[in-house]
Amino acid sequence: VPGNPFLFYFGTTGGGVWKTVDPGETWVPITDGQIEAGSIAAIAVAESDPNVIYVGTGSACIRGNVSPGVGVYRSMDAGRTWKHIGLDNAGQIGKIRVHPRDPDLVYVAVLGNVFGPHEDRGVFRSEDGGSTWEKVLYIDDVTGVVDLSMNPSNPRIMYAGAWRGERKPWTLISGSEEAGVYVTTDGGDTWNKATGGLPQGLVGRVGVAVSPANPDRVWALLEHEKGGLYRSDNGGKSWSLLTESHMLWERPWYYMHITPDPKDENTVWVSNVFLSKSVDGGRTFTLVPTAHGDNHDLWINPDNTDIMINADDGGAAVTLTGGRTWSTLWNQ
Repeated sequence: VPGNPFLFYFGTTGGGVWKTVDPGETWVPITDGQIEAGSIAAIAVAESDPNVIYVGTGSACIRGNVSPGVGVYRSMDAGRTWKHIGLDNAGQIGKIRVHPRDPDLVYVAVLGNVFGPHEDRGVFRSEDGGSTWEKVLYIDDVTGVVDLSMNPSNPRIMYAGAWRGERKPWTLISGSEEAGVYVTTDGGDTWNKATGGLPQGLVGRVGVAVSPANPDRVWALLEHEKGGLYRSDNGGKSWSLLTESHMLWERPWYYMHITPDPKDENTVWVSNVFLSKSVDGGRTFTLVPTAHGDNHDLWINPDNTDIMINADDGGAAVTLTGGRTWSTLWNQ
């Protein structure tokens, strides 16, 4: 929560939502007995009203063991009480994005049921805080949306990462010709698939993120024969490959997470087995030690970028020093 630098939430794949008010010194579970799914896929705190929190269930990082979700929940009192608000059949949710000035306008990236064809996939929009939902991006019954990034200076512009990810008892299917980056400039009413230098054909999992410091700059991490980190400097009209380093996209079905620095357009983080940081716009990266391997999410305080919270396979850890030191994982 930007206005409260010691307050953080994190969601687990097996233990609900947790909260700290003393930057990671102590954590308290806040959804036990209220949310009917242990697997938390996404959390979004409304920027315009931090009492409003949305939680999506069913992690979209689909290992061989997958815990399906039961939809979306909302809290109106900073996590004390929770109400189920729909998308019961969403299966696995990738991201939730809330309009920066309207806490009732929310978008959900839905990967869907990862065990077979399913029509509840794509991007869903609610304009009334989850009372009703509209499917605004639907590609087909096997290709869902796993990532979603919103232009903070113009929230009508969003970038969606579409992926066909399907688990079988004997294999993982990852990729389709319909997968890739999709762009809307009208708040989700219409979408177009981005081309202009992005690889086409059989595309696997996609991560996408727009820079808050320069909203014309967008990064996309693609699983592909020509996979790697791509960047656009004109809002997604054209793209260039920055690096093919496989360190950024190992086991893509499990990662592909990008976090731009909110103040510096040239600083961007990629979460994978290791947490990697670039200060030259994404061309080269250095490793930043974290409390545990297998990194899945990173949030950077827009008011003080030394304050971050990192989610990995060990739990959640807070740094007040830009990643030089982290709070412990042994209190969760």
